Amino acid sequence: METTSTAGSGDTLGDPAAHTPAYAPVDLDTCEAEPIHIPGAIQPHGVLLAVDDTSGQIVMASANAAAHLGIPADEATSLTLAEVLGEQLAERIMGHVDAVRGAPLLAAIPTVEADTTDSGILRGEVCDIAVHRSGKRVVVELETLTDDRSALTYTSARGAMARLVDARTVAELADRLAQEIRGTTGFDRVMVYRFDQDWNGEVIAEDKREDLNSFYGLHYPATDIPAQARRLYTVNWIRLISDISYTPVPIVPVHDPGSGEPLDLSFSTLRSVSPIHVEYLSNMGVTASMSVSLIVDGQLWGLIACHHYSGPHRPSHEARAAAEFLGQIASQMMAERERNDVREKMHHHTALLTKVTKALVDSGDKLLEELVQHPGSRELLGATGIALNFDGVITSAGTIPPHDVCQQIALKLRRPDGEAAASHHLASLDPSFAEHASVAAGCLIVGTSENRWLAWYRPEMEQVVTWGGDPANAKLYEREGDEIRLSPRKSFDKWREVVRGQSIPWPSYKLDLANSLRAHAAGLLAHRTRQHVVVAESLQRSIVGEAVSEVRGLQVAATYEPANEYQLGGDWWDCQELPDGRIAFVVGDVAGHGVDAVAAMSQVRTALRAYLFAGLSVGDSLDLLDRMMAGLMGDQVASVLVLAVDPATGAVEIVNAGHPAPILFGDGGSRVLEGTSRALLGIGSGTAQPILTQLPPGGTLLAYTDGLVERRGRDLATTQELLRRAGGSGPSGDDCPEVWAARLVDAVPGERDDDTTLLAVRRPS
Repeated sequence: METTSTAGSGDTLGDPAAHTPAYAPVDLDTCEAEPIHIPGAIQPHGVLLAVDDTSGQIVMASANAAAHLGIPADEATSLTLAEVLGEQLAERIMGHVDAVRGAPLLAAIPTVEADTTDSGILRGEVCDIAVHRSGKRVVVELETLTDDRSALTYTSARGAMARLVDARTVAELADRLAQEIRGTTGFDRVMVYRFDQDWNGEVIAEDKREDLNSFYGLHYPATDIPAQARRLYTVNWIRLISDISYTPVPIVPVHDPGSGEPLDLSFSTLRSVSPIHVEYLSNMGVTASMSVSLIVDGQLWGLIACHHYSGPHRPSHEARAAAEFLGQIASQMMAERERNDVREKMHHHTALLTKVTKALVDSGDKLLEELVQHPGSRELLGATGIALNFDGVITSAGTIPPHDVCQQIALKLRRPDGEAAASHHLASLDPSFAEHASVAAGCLIVGTSENRWLAWYRPEMEQVVTWGGDPANAKLYEREGDEIRLSPRKSFDKWREVVRGQSIPWPSYKLDLANSLRAHAAGLLAHRTRQHVVVAESLQRSIVGEAVSEVRGLQVAATYEPANEYQLGGDWWDCQELPDGRIAFVVGDVAGHGVDAVAAMSQVRTALRAYLFAGLSVGDSLDLLDRMMAGLMGDQVASVLVLAVDPATGAVEIVNAGHPAPILFGDGGSRVLEGTSRALLGIGSGTAQPILTQLPPGGTLLAYTDGLVERRGRDLATTQELLRRAGGSGPSGDDCPEVWAARLVDAVPGERDDDTTLLAVRRPS
């Protein structure tokens, strides 16, 4: 882990606390802007040459060139790479520059005429050579071979990857990764360090010498690894400090004679690190360190931090390349393991939601009492208290604040549309709520009106976080004459930070669960009285949605029509962005009518959203939904059609589970997109078979439920043909999609005895 700060100005490199030449004087205000990618110096266990990529002329060299190559740095900059390393090796190096970054190169350093004193310690030795581009320069770094030749062989690489692949969770993967990296590099301690949303870090796995204290579970504040260091870790996967007590070796000249700027060492293996980072590690008793980045979806997810305590430690280039390779493989696996963790949580909560819903169905006239008193209602949201306000009367279970305070919280927090809203710090909404934090520091609420809402409460959670040193002291400073000198934290004792007045935050999936429970409860209430039918219809419309919008370049129109004002069905439509950037449009129909159908529809819709969000393919999501319904929802069945549309290209993947086929309008005509359909969902058998097609510019896809085309005594193929003809070639000109779609609701004559959903997706010309 690289911390950065600044420490006085000047070019005295013999002092580890002094800045390297490229640094300008900085103070507290500019600390986080320290240019750690252009330190103007390297670590002394190797030598660096910067070569013009066209002429082969050496333009910059590290000051230890005389000791390593027998040629002083100022003389080397008047020579070519071939004159310093020989024609044959220079040719190999320049040919290696565009190889896979980090790929090691081994070669013997020949004696050349330019080494007049025959004093270069690398002459005649086989060396590790690293080559990369930095702007218009080719940077060549040479190191003597180490005694450590522990790199991954083909057999050991297969074994290491198999052990990583076998890990099913993020925690298991991190544990095995720490073990593999330590076995490959030989460090005394290897930790896997994960960032949170605020860039604080937590050690989530560790493999170490038995005599060392454990760092597992320690947290480190974001100031320990500031933004510029994180940026560097994102572009360069690995960084090594082989000896913490090293004296930086300057690069000669300090500035590139061609550009006038310091040499960018972002990809250097020898880059000198911030002197404050050196002091930071020294305070921990570290004598050598290495970090490997973990990058997920292009973002820095965490680090593999390696520490050594028993003196200098320099793994070979091959061992470092092996560690970098394992870090890259693990990075690819982390995203999938996180999705696995989400799926496991969703499976558990879906089962619990089903249990609560069944209890509500069986509650008879005591639905409201059961909703509040059932333990699963609180467990589902992870709350210690629940309150229901129904027409001004509050009923509750568990621990809640006074009723008037509940009303005030609802007034501040509830959304006008009734969708779930949450806060883990109610005092930020109104300071007066702070006095009730021991009971309700956080709240999650759903509700359709000011006098009808359901709320869950969480008390103040003294979030005990074990820090590796007090984060408030991340930038201690002391007077040194007339200068202010910054230094890293000097105490690494465990420090416990207690966040008061806040509850554990509410993750987004908890809001989805609250919306689903609201949907189930409102649907059941609708079954009790005619008045509640109006409430349930409002709920159905809030779930299905009627808004016409443009979804990232696609025009969307949707309509829902109940069979009559007293009979609700299980129709719904939905859209959501998939992890791969496509938009999934869903039209579904749960069998049956009334409260049971509405409740089942909400459950099926929520589960499908969760599977798609977790990264499953459309086909796998429907297959998994089929098994969930068969296992948890009795005899309930549903038909579903999913259209996964790429807005940029118009490519469409269609997956159909027993649903009416969609119709494509455009290019002067229309056609029904018939294809293989898997069985209805809820049967517990069948496999989805995607159909691929193209939505051309100006084209429109029409998806609908069977209520639009089914008529008593009429053949389905006939009524579907009437619908196709009524649509013409789709909306065009001033005929916007919502007007066109509204006309199609009555395209098939006759009385409808089922609710109807219609969804039109148009790709603009």
